[in-house]
Parts: sequence; structure tokens; C-alpha cells
Amino acid sequence: MASSAISHYAAHFKNSPTNRAYIIPTHLLSYDRLIHHQRYQLCKLSMNGRQPGSPTQQQQQQQQLQTIQTRTLEPVPAPSSAVHRLAAAIADLKADPPPLSSGIIRMQVPIEQKIGAIDWLYSQDELLPRCFFSGRDSSDAELVVDAVNGNGRSSAAGRNLVSVAGIGSAVYFRHIRPFGIEDWRSIKRFLSKGSPLIRAYGAIRFDARGDLSSEWKAFGSYYFVIPQVEFDELEGSSMLAATVAWDDAASWTWECAIKELQRTMSQISSVICHLRREFPKTRALSYYHIPNKTSWEYGVKRALQIMNRSNSSLTKVVLARNSRIVTSTAVDPITWLACLQAERANAYQFCLQPPDSPAFIGNTPERLYHRRKLSIFSEALAGTRARGKSDPQDIQIEHELLSSEKDHLEFNIVQGSIQSKLEAVCGSLMVVPQKSIRKLPRVQHLYVKLAGTLRSEDDEFDILSSLHPTPAVCGFPTEAARQMIAETEMFDRGMYAGPIGWFGGEASEFAVGIRSALVEKGLGALLYAGTGIVKGSNPSKEWDELELKTSQFTNLIELQVPLCEPLTPKYKET
Repeated sequence: MASSAISHYAAHFKNSPTNRAYIIPTHLLSYDRLIHHQRYQLCKLSMNGRQPGSPTQQQQQQQQLQTIQTRTLEPVPAPSSAVHRLAAAIADLKADPPPLSSGIIRMQVPIEQKIGAIDWLYSQDELLPRCFFSGRDSSDAELVVDAVNGNGRSSAAGRNLVSVAGIGSAVYFRHIRPFGIEDWRSIKRFLSKGSPLIRAYGAIRFDARGDLSSEWKAFGSYYFVIPQVEFDELEGSSMLAATVAWDDAASWTWECAIKELQRTMSQISSVICHLRREFPKTRALSYYHIPNKTSWEYGVKRALQIMNRSNSSLTKVVLARNSRIVTSTAVDPITWLACLQAERANAYQFCLQPPDSPAFIGNTPERLYHRRKLSIFSEALAGTRARGKSDPQDIQIEHELLSSEKDHLEFNIVQGSIQSKLEAVCGSLMVVPQKSIRKLPRVQHLYVKLAGTLRSEDDEFDILSSLHPTPAVCGFPTEAARQMIAETEMFDRGMYAGPIGWFGGEASEFAVGIRSALVEKGLGALLYAGTGIVKGSNPSKEWDELELKTSQFTNLIELQVPLCEPLTPKYKET
């Protein structure tokens, strides 16, 4: 998209008299059409905010959708049969529409075969927008899908939901201002405990107060989507679903919504291409870091100098690096994500790609929180070491990490901050164990689990807004660390290190978007990594930690090229 169009798009949101979040139907997702539509029909599309002839935001939040429902069709043996059955059900629904002015309906077809959600997503010819989310492992999948009714209720015959892929948007939520409680309520309006698999998938910027760079423009300050067509991978089977959402108050009628759903369904491939978990042979044409190593060491030393001042409150700051890599052949982001599944153990996987945008992909070990009804689960993760090449060496490195004074300080800062924030909204809280090791394929971290009980489900927004950013990705105290990051880093973190996950009616889950990359097919990728700086940090060792964290991406690419120096300064002058 042309930069002038991007500028107009951003300015149009900023100058909107309502300055509220927007929910845009799929047929307007082309940016040219989106800009044109907003210019002439802005007030008609406002789902929030006061507009002539439309309800106020408060009235809309109080006015629940007239129906939120899930309809489960008869099971089928294969994905091709599911596409035909779902298309027929949509046609029947179109012929007999509900006499309601607003609602959301999910129709789902159980499939007897187990199909990988990422394989299904890869087979959809790069239809946008698209999303993918996978839990860390089956033991973490607390939401159980009933094999009979598919409504997400626990049962002895239940099957765990492994991963979800989505195409199109039944409704989406985006703005360039910070994510607020009004936005959370607008999303929750489309969700219900009775239909827990209707979810809004998305992400929030690390720091919404910073300027949006061109590569992150399409994501806005936050971006959430309820997919039009969704593929659910279960432990022993699969499910294909289609969702239609409409609201006359937003000038998004039933007729428009069902027509757009049919248009998306007509593009869905029923032939599943099974991805080979092999990265295509490619090499780096250019590769450079912002900051480079010299500037990085300067930045770390400067942070340590500030921490050592007698009047400084700063005890930790997380500094990050942006690495631009351009490859000799096009790299598909879904293929790259699939190759990372070899390191999937104890990690979340995600992909989020709005229209006309790069794909934000990642393989992150860090949970922000998981809510199931009133139960809330979080964790503290800090300190990093490589895995050993042998069991004895791995155990030796583990002991070194457990006894490291520097890493112990970093970990205590992270745990103490998260624990105090949870205690503020939870009636009870447990910390188990006090400190242990979480082992991943390449690295190991200090780790502790926290579990509490919310006083009210409405406290979920307070949990999200208070937990992010954690000291593990920002520092402590939060505002002092955030200010230093804003003054120091010469790139836009975007959604890197921000919350990424989903809201549901019965449960919600968010990971922290680390171990991540912004990938545009044919144009290479931006790789992101950060490391915590505390008293005792060594700049050279922290640089090595950055290399270790990005190695899951770079090890798949031949990097026999000299590092290029970026044309921009690496750190801001102070």
C-alpha cells in the first residue's frame, strides 16, 4: 500500500470525532475500499461512540446481541465433505434468516479425521486476513471440546483443542489509540459462555504511546478478529466452522454479512496440502541489526550507569534488538511457522496477519495469563541459559542458573511484580513452586506458576492492563523502564513483547509475543529479541543471549553474508 494511503488512513482515525474502535466487515478489508468507505460512511460503521441516529457507546454495551449461538451439524469423514455441508447450511440459513437486528451464529461440522490446522491454513491460497493460535501443550489445554455437541463443555468423551486457524473476519476490532475497557466490552459483546468457541483472536502493541512505523500500520494499536471460517484441530479429530455476525445499528445488516460469508466460503479449498516441515533452501542477501553490537554495548553500559546512581529507582530494563534479514528466495510465513513446530514443546505458536500486511509469527514460551471462568493462571519467567549438549552438561548449566545472583535478582523482580498485581484483583493466590527451571529445546529459564481466583470476571480487563508489560519484557519500575526504552530504541517494537491470544465467553488466554518475527513473503523478515539488564549484566553476554533467542529463526537460513550497517543511528543521543 502506498505511504500516502497509509498516512491518510492513520490521519482519518485520529481526526474521527468519535475516536472509537471500528468493526469493519470483510468486503471492506481492502485498504483502498476501507479508506473510501470511511470517508463517506464513517458514522454508519461506528460500533461505538455517539453518532446521529445511532445508539451511544454505553447503550450499545448494555444492548446485548439478540442472539449468540453455535449450531453443530452432523459429523463428516473428510474436510471436503465438511466444506460442502457447511456451504449448504449457510445457503439454508440465508433462505430462512433470523428475524433479529443483531447477532452472531457459528455453524460447525465435526470431521472424523485429524487434520493439522496449520496444514489447512497453508492450503487456503494466502487468503487474508488470517490467524493461527496453538496452546503450549495438551496438558495446558484446559478448555475441552465435547465430541458430541462441540460447544466447549467438559465431558468424559471430550477432546482437547490443539490449535485453531482462521480466515476472513466476521467482525474485527482495530484502532490506533490504546486498547481500553470500552474496546474490551465491545469485543465481549460478541462472546458468550454458551458458545465458548466463538473467540476474538488478536494482539496489542507493546507500547501504544509510541509512533506506528510503516511495517506495523495495519495492526494499529490493537487488532482482534473473529474469523469467518475457522479450522479447529482436536487431539483425535478436527472441525470446520463458519461464523456470521451482523448488527443493524452499525449498518452491517444480515444480508451483507451472509453474502460476504458465502463469498469467503467460495474461496475455501477443500484439498489439504500437508506441509513438509522442511525449510526451503535459501540464503541471506543482507542481514543487519539495530542496534549493532557496538551500540548495543553502549546502551547496556548506559542502563547500568543509571541503575547505579543513588537516586535511581530503575532496577531492571529490557533492551531489544531488531534484525532485518532479506533472503534470496521467497519465504512463506506459514511454512516458517510450521518449521518452528519442531520446537513447539512448552511454547505457544501464533500467526496474525491483517489485510495488506506482513504476518506476525512466533514461538513463545511465556504465558501472560489464562482465565477459565473465575480461575486465573499466570507465571514468572526470567533468566536464560542455553541447553547443554549432554545431560550432565545440561544439569550443570541448570545449577549455574539456579545459583546465579544476577539471574536471581532479575527473576525476583519479575515474580514480585506479577504477584502483587494478581493479589490486587484476586481473592486468593498460590505460587507453586517457589522457583524451578523450565526447559525448552534451545534454552532454559527460571520459572514459577501463579494461580488465583478473580472476584469477578469483569476484573479480566484489569488483569490484562496491569500485567502488561511485565518486568520480563519491559523492566521495573514499569514507567521508568518504559521511558528508557522509548528514549533508547531506534525501532518500533509493534506487537513484539505485547499480549497475543484470544478472548472467549468462558475463557481467555494470552501469551507474550516474544521469540517472534514480522514476515512478508518475498521481502524477508524482521526478527525481534530482548534481554533483561540488571546490576551485574555483562553487555557481551547479553548480546550472546540475543543471538541464542533468534537462533530458532536464523538456523534455518544460510547466513554467510557480512553484517550490514544500518543507515540510521543505533541509539538515541541523550
